[in-house]
Amino acid sequence: MSSTKMRFVVIGAGGWGTTLANLLAETNEVSLWIRDPELLQKIQQDRENKKFLPGISLSPTLDLTNDKHIAEKAECVVFAVPSQFMRTTAESFAPVISKNAIVVSIAKGLELGTYKRMSQVLKETLKTSRIAALSGPNHCEEVARKIPTATVIASKEKAILEQLKQAIERSYFKVYPHDDLIGVEICGSIKNIVAIASGIAVGLGLGDNAQGAIITYGLTEMNKFGRYFGSKQKTIYGLAGVGDLIATCTSEHSRNRRTGKMLAQGKSMPDIIRSMEGQVAEGITTAKAVYEFSKEQDIDLPLTSQVYKVLYEKKELKKAIADLLNLI
Repeated sequence: MSSTKMRFVVIGAGGWGTTLANLLAETNEVSLWIRDPELLQKIQQDRENKKFLPGISLSPTLDLTNDKHIAEKAECVVFAVPSQFMRTTAESFAPVISKNAIVVSIAKGLELGTYKRMSQVLKETLKTSRIAALSGPNHCEEVARKIPTATVIASKEKAILEQLKQAIERSYFKVYPHDDLIGVEICGSIKNIVAIASGIAVGLGLGDNAQGAIITYGLTEMNKFGRYFGSKQKTIYGLAGVGDLIATCTSEHSRNRRTGKMLAQGKSMPDIIRSMEGQVAEGITTAKAVYEFSKEQDIDLPLTSQVYKVLYEKKELKKAIADLLNLI
């Protein structure tokens, strides 16, 4: 159990942000910052985030707010917003976050246009190197119900890793400190693209064998893309890599896998996005970022290319899967 008490602010009340804030509030002083005043009022009234985390009662000690100044005294600020909103959100909080605060990202994606990892975006906007990323096979629906889970906390600043581990870890939530920040973030981004392909295969009724082939090919691309940036092989074959890849590609909780299944059912992207009611499948934009970067740098990523062509060029699904499987 946790032995270090810290003052946290979690920015973003999606399912994972709410889950982590609730977990942290068991032993820490925690505020959950909620952007939407209507959602804030509803969660305050119900002591439950019925929109993004139904069925989970929130800790009576968890503070709910939309006042940015709450971050002024935070020892740790957790950014739980989608990757494409990370920069603007961080910029809006930059004036109130202490230079001594630890900053943690739990988003899994790359920024469109710049192709930057979330830790890079946070370093630029907040002018700090005290940055970590939390990643792994961590579906909030299970963590919130205290179903045993393991995660990775990665940072280039080794001094903060043990502090975070002690503040975050629970009997049901095992935390493994890691020094490969780049690898952990790259793995968390690539696995969402693979999950879309996996969902398409499931939706088309192609069976477990084809899905197994797609996941394996996805691991190959995770390794290839990660090693381009200097990721460590142990990261790719660890919890943040293959562990998260398997969970995301096989779980009904996965929004990215669900996106693929809905595509296979003939639903349009606008309809899919609307059906998520504010939740985000990070793989949709990450596929674009990784595809564009891989083309610029001449990195051969056939699976990512096929997912991109399905999402952005309306390539016929069965043709995309056939073209991919022909390469395996």
